[in-house]
Amino acid sequence: MIRLGTRGSALALAQARWVAERLRGEVELVPIKTSGDERRRGTPELADKSRFVKEIEEALLAGEIDLAVHSAKDVPAELPDGLIILAVPERADARDAICGAPSLAELPEGAVVGTASLRRRALLLALRPDLDVRDLRGNVDTRLRRLAEGDFDAIVLAQAGLDRLGRGTEGHPLDAARFVPAPGQGCLLIEARDADEAAAEACAGLTDGAANSCLIEERYLVHRLGATCHTPVGVHAVEGGDSRTLTAFAGLPDGSRWIRDELEAPLGSGPPMLALNVAERMIAAGAGELLEEAERAVAGG
Repeated sequence: MIRLGTRGSALALAQARWVAERLRGEVELVPIKTSGDERRRGTPELADKSRFVKEIEEALLAGEIDLAVHSAKDVPAELPDGLIILAVPERADARDAICGAPSLAELPEGAVVGTASLRRRALLLALRPDLDVRDLRGNVDTRLRRLAEGDFDAIVLAQAGLDRLGRGTEGHPLDAARFVPAPGQGCLLIEARDADEAAAEACAGLTDGAANSCLIEERYLVHRLGATCHTPVGVHAVEGGDSRTLTAFAGLPDGSRWIRDELEAPLGSGPPMLALNVAERMIAAGAGELLEEAERAVAGG
């Protein structure tokens, strides 16, 4: 029996069931409450992104579970000693989606838009400075309920999350080249103890080559820029034909200043060379200073 650790939210369980159906052998889902799940509504979102994976990784290191499944965007660039990324399945839709309006352009001036993401806030205000972007937390169902109750004119969620919960038609995907997704968005990541042969056997054949290569590019760029959960950063890599394209965004939470870059390279160059080149270009353009300013703004707020 393979014990697969996961967060206990409806979305996390749906993702874990999807993975369980593709593992070799019988699987037991083990829901684990994380410090991110215990965070109280209305308190500042200043904790490290590991708050959504820390307790699951501790259970994995302690041998209480055999594998862990995470949303890749929740996993810090540096893994704890003794743990490895064992598999990256095929990627779901990486785009963000607007709910409550057909498109961002069709929102009326001054529309109230809800999100809990600094990246989404920065992108919304960079593209539409007139919007009234307000904090919105809770699971997907809670956010959609508040939209239906009229608390917001629109909200922005991950299209992959809507799809996995069977609510995909409620979102209108945003162009990933302009509204750059979070690094790893749409990807699941399977984590295991290093040198665990049984875990490796259970995950055999689960990794999708394109998804894995793109995730490596995205995670490396975040690492190279020194980005944190306090800094609005979007990164999206996609393969098509014989090339891989990487688009990146870094900005201030109020959307007043930002840097965007895009670069294409042949697939033969291999990851993370594309991310390295984009990172160097963005740093030369002042991304490091911009992200430091963003971090100070969030900490001071």
